[in-house]
Amino acid sequence: MGVEIERKFLAQDDGWRALAEPRRATVIHQGFLSRDPARVVRVRVETPLEGGEAKATLTVKGMGAGASRPEFEYSIPTADAAQLLELCLPEPVHKVRWRIDAGGGRTFEIDEFRSPHAGLVVVELELASPDETFVRPAWLGREVTGDPRYSNSALSAPDALGPDASQPSAPKPDAR
Repeated sequence: MGVEIERKFLAQDDGWRALAEPRRATVIHQGFLSRDPARVVRVRVETPLEGGEAKATLTVKGMGAGASRPEFEYSIPTADAAQLLELCLPEPVHKVRWRIDAGGGRTFEIDEFRSPHAGLVVVELELASPDETFVRPAWLGREVTGDPRYSNSALSAPDALGPDASQPSAPKPDAR
């Protein structure tokens, strides 16, 4: 069984932009065939920001505990993904994903949302274990791991975030 161990944060400021390289960025269009937290089914088309061949995936995620959850991801033809995206409700999510070295062979994946939730910046970090530590950059804000409002499936709904929910907050002194 595939298992994803991921922590999520809000970006506190734009400090990450100085480290971002367009050659590592992708444009993502994704939608959800199921938003049920026990069985999320996502369709994604990802295209390099600077041009290139699009890749499409179908991903199934199960209910998790903390930062861990079952995940199964499969490549699918982009034409199939385009048709599947038309079946998704609510509207598909459009975002740019920037990738920045996090040290230790890890990568910060920084999602800059275009729609819905334009301007929201969510940072994800996949880890080998739930208690793995990492160096926390100054631009990394409040942790939102486990906050259902910040799951990608929830963010596909225009009304997913309440007032001020997307506003970054100062990082906690925790170095993890």
